[in-house]
Amino acid sequence: MLSEHSMVVLNRDITEAGLHSGDVGAVVHVYGTGDSYEVEFVDGDGTTVALMTLGSSDVRPIHSGELLHTRRWDAAEQ
Repeated sequence: MLSEHSMVVLNRDITEAGLHSGDVGAVVHVYGTGDSYEVEFVDGDGTTVALMTLGSSDVRPIHSGELLHTRRWDAAEQ
């Protein structure tokens, strides 16, 4: 089970939110025994771009040795 404040990696695209598999977010709430999580995705200046309730199969913990990268998120496309 993931804990609050864990960094997680999205396992699938969520096109309606402009999120792509591989995007990194932070767990802000754990529901029950970890069946689902509230995950916040932010841009480079800390602005929230999505706050979503996701199932445990939708995210995974980020692992040591994984390299983060950036991509342009355009709010106008949403």
